[in-house]
Amino acid sequence: MRFGVLGPLAVRSPDGRPVRVPETKVRTLLAVLLAAEGGPVPAARLIEELWGPRPPAKAPATLQTKVSQLRRALESGEPGARRLLTHGPAGYRLGVDEAHVDAADFTALLARGRREPEPARRSALLGRALELWRGPAFADFSGEPFARAAAARLEEQRLTALEERAEARLELGEHRALADELRETVAGHPLRERLRAVHLRALYLSGRQAEALHGYAELRRRLAEELGADPGPELAALHTAMLRQDPALAAGRDSAASRPPGLGAKARPAIEPATEPATGRGSADGAPRGNLPAPLSDLIGREAAVRELTALLRDRRLVTLTGPGGVGKTRLALETAARTEPPPPDGAWLVELAGLDRDGPGARAGAACAPEVEELVAAALGLREEPGLRPPTMPRGAVPGRLLQALRGRRLLLVLDNCEHVVEAVAPRVADWLRALPGLTVLATSQEPLGIEGETVWPVPPLELADAVELFTRRAVAAGAPAPDRDPDPAGPDPAADREAVATVCRRLDGLPLALELAATRVRALGPRELAARLDDRFGLLDLPRRGGPARQQTLRAMIDWSWELCDGTERAVLRRLSVLADGGGLAAAEAVCSGDGVSRGQVAGLLARLVDRSLVQAVRTPGGTRYRLLESVAAYCAERLRETADPAEPARVRARHRGHFLTVARAAAPELHGHRQCDTLRALDRETANLRRALREAVADGAAREALALAGDCAWYWYLRGRLREGRRWLALALEAAAGTAGTAGTAGTAGTDGGGTAREAAEAAVWQAAFSLLIADRETAAAEAATALAAFTARRPARRGRGTAWAHWLLGFAQWGLGGGREPEERVHTALAEFRQAGDAWGTAAALTTQATNHLFRSELRPAEAMAREALALFTELGDGWGVLQASSTLSGVAEILGDYTEAERLARRCVTIAEELGLRAQLSEELSHLGRLAMLRGEHAEAERLHTRGRDLAREDALAGSEQYAEIGLALSLRRRGDLDGAEPLLLRWAEPDRRLSAWAGLALIMAELGFVAELRGEAAEALRRHREGLEAAVLTRDPRAVALACEGLAGAHALAGRPETAARLLGAAAARREAAGAPLPPGERADVERISARVGAALGAERFAAALRAGRLLPTAALPGLPGGSPGPRPPAGPPAGPARQGAHRA
Repeated sequence: MRFGVLGPLAVRSPDGRPVRVPETKVRTLLAVLLAAEGGPVPAARLIEELWGPRPPAKAPATLQTKVSQLRRALESGEPGARRLLTHGPAGYRLGVDEAHVDAADFTALLARGRREPEPARRSALLGRALELWRGPAFADFSGEPFARAAAARLEEQRLTALEERAEARLELGEHRALADELRETVAGHPLRERLRAVHLRALYLSGRQAEALHGYAELRRRLAEELGADPGPELAALHTAMLRQDPALAAGRDSAASRPPGLGAKARPAIEPATEPATGRGSADGAPRGNLPAPLSDLIGREAAVRELTALLRDRRLVTLTGPGGVGKTRLALETAARTEPPPPDGAWLVELAGLDRDGPGARAGAACAPEVEELVAAALGLREEPGLRPPTMPRGAVPGRLLQALRGRRLLLVLDNCEHVVEAVAPRVADWLRALPGLTVLATSQEPLGIEGETVWPVPPLELADAVELFTRRAVAAGAPAPDRDPDPAGPDPAADREAVATVCRRLDGLPLALELAATRVRALGPRELAARLDDRFGLLDLPRRGGPARQQTLRAMIDWSWELCDGTERAVLRRLSVLADGGGLAAAEAVCSGDGVSRGQVAGLLARLVDRSLVQAVRTPGGTRYRLLESVAAYCAERLRETADPAEPARVRARHRGHFLTVARAAAPELHGHRQCDTLRALDRETANLRRALREAVADGAAREALALAGDCAWYWYLRGRLREGRRWLALALEAAAGTAGTAGTAGTAGTDGGGTAREAAEAAVWQAAFSLLIADRETAAAEAATALAAFTARRPARRGRGTAWAHWLLGFAQWGLGGGREPEERVHTALAEFRQAGDAWGTAAALTTQATNHLFRSELRPAEAMAREALALFTELGDGWGVLQASSTLSGVAEILGDYTEAERLARRCVTIAEELGLRAQLSEELSHLGRLAMLRGEHAEAERLHTRGRDLAREDALAGSEQYAEIGLALSLRRRGDLDGAEPLLLRWAEPDRRLSAWAGLALIMAELGFVAELRGEAAEALRRHREGLEAAVLTRDPRAVALACEGLAGAHALAGRPETAARLLGAAAARREAAGAPLPPGERADVERISARVGAALGAERFAAALRAGRLLPTAALPGLPGGSPGPRPPAGPPAGPARQGAHRA
């Protein structure tokens, strides 16, 4: 039997015959059960959905009649189908296979289509999905609360399918048909940017450019008038491309790769249709995850090596590719990682270690740079650090413990490139990881082995002669030399002599790929025979004792020497100065560090172009523009040349220019992180992370304390947004140590230096940031005292840089300390900050302080002030364009809407939060908002969707070891499992987090966990255990100062007492709970009434209506201290209470 909800409600027998479902109430009953997607629906909710506020006198009996009618209708369509409708402790359930519901068919086809890389098949699958629609989802029940959310979700998925199919059809060249077909849909959804983008592109490709530009102008006007917003960056880029008549728009219509960024069908949304349990692993098209760069050219002569290495990686967990510089270790490692079979389920990840200094001022060679190695690995994997809670299995510690926790249970390949200069730091880390993580495989490249147990060393050989000739020939042709079938030698036509000359060159260069590529750039000017002759002269000189090292290293050295000597003085200056850039840089950075001392800024671009032509510099296209970088061997050579330059002061001047440029970059970026360019600025700073680290390291090493402090202070909010809390704290500490050791600075943030107090002002600000990061990491032993000292010093200094006064310091430390104890001190700091921000007219500070206060009010169920403050903050953040702030305020408002039972508004806000968190890369909040959407689905009775979303949120949290987010997701999963009757599935999830919450005095989380565990025991009939758990939950709830938490504990205790045969006590507890919910202005919404209704029914049956009502009235008058279950109330064992502290961070405030 098949059921249809994508249009009017429809039921068909297995042979396709329509099945008549009589009477409106019976059809409504069927629709409610289908909307629950196989989950149970309590009888009370069914009664409410069928009859609203005026149920019949004998509602349960009348409901049973409707159930019987529906069973008969099902039986008439297929013998035995009446058994699909069952009843259990949690309510009624329609046990229909998902494959027999058109909505499930649609989501399955949508998911398959989105995974399909081939556009014709993708279009066909999405077309089949869209053909299932016969009208609006749940069309017969569009105004009913039970259908509203499900219909909205399905409609959103329909529009997504339509957009993605249109994009696939664009790839297939169907732009003319799309230009007309999409017009009506665009008119119905005029602010939907992705839909607009595909329509505008179809119009443009159809030769209707004027209409396309008019469509963009109309969208921009409507966004401004209705939302006060501008088109997103993807649409703006498309508009610019249309204005310029960019050939890529037409050339790319058959290629997904040429679509403007963000408009492709491959981007995986955080929320997608469920066809199988979400794991959070893998991309939308089924490709392995990872960050391996796309190769710029074919790999020549290494096919056998790749096969051998991929086979080796199936059996060995640590393989190190060794060999001299230039032999091709990195390229071979990347090709091997990309072709590993089977692909590692959790991806292949490249960690480039070349940016760590190998020597020179400020170097941290050997084991001393271990923290930076760990930070590079964490950054490459995209791991963020979350304030507060650690997972139950994570030991106290810094990045190593977080890495281990994040990677536990995952199967991935880590490619560690260029280990040779940090072997002392890398080797012990890799050994620790391999011991603790059975799913980890490491492929390393190094000029020497790591030297640890279990390592397989694989020396990379030079190319065989035939392969070397092929590589040399290809690169020579690419550099402009004549193709091999033409005479390349100006001395005269002699193809055989030329071939022999090429072979001689390849033999002379030992088959080293980098040396061959450098030599190939000379063929156009010299020809093969002249090149070979000059090489013979040069290597004759090299036979003299000159530099130590293996012969092949001398071969590469000879080629780089020759390339160097062919450069003029300005080209050499640019080369040696470029070596200070870590992982390269853009043109502005190159101009900053390379100009001066005989090279003008205007010359740099032309000089770079010449060096790119000679293969000495790489020009790499990135989303942020072209970046110029040196290959590792060339960079090492040029760094040596910089140290050996005739002017001994030049290296220090170049480092100072590098430092000054990136200080300017960071200072310019800092205010942008609070406005409309927040997302772009985050990505720009991501690209410059290696240079920012190097600038900090050099500033500390050179004793440039003020620059170190300023740079650390300007990077601090970036570190916070990117979740690099421990890294930030470490750099701030190093900068403060440098300041303490600077002459004229006495070593504390509050001491003035000889610069008139400038360094001391910078130090005072850095100390506040350092204390805030310590608080966010939940380092309670020292953080509170550190914060008080830093605040006192900062207040005494009253630094004025960028207007950062005491309001900023009070807010930051109050924001960071909130939830970690300290009594009312954090709240008082934020209150003080808000008043000062308002007085100063600081819009961002005012919004930040309002958001923090709103969250505090929400935790205590003070809904009116929470909503008012969050709305004011949202308006300010929206005007400023701060996505992070919009997310915080929207999340709080979503929490308020959920408590008030407005699930539609709560979901709208939560989806907005998901979009922002995804855009900004805020993975902790992305996980939490997905879990929040799961909560809302659960409250609507959509348990399959709830569990899918919670599982996705949990998997995201586990990938980054985000304990608070993981707890929020797992507790939500347990809530859903319990509500659909899976007590054995829910209990271990709850027990896992109880002890960590006790240890951290996390009363809000503990109160919820113990309430749920108490309900589990009660539903099993275990009265004594239910009483014990609910009593502990009540004590924790009282410590939260949240009346809703106390009400939940009272409701749970009522169920336990009713089970134990004490209905009078149970009734009084129900009355106490109701009074507290009413006082908070948050009565139980329909989705949360099932437990209270079940308990009330048992108590009412035991007492009778009159006694029940009297006991309820008496309970409403009970003060908290007299509640049964607390000391002073009814007798009972007192549960262990944690230390007196406020509610600890839970990763989300909705617990």
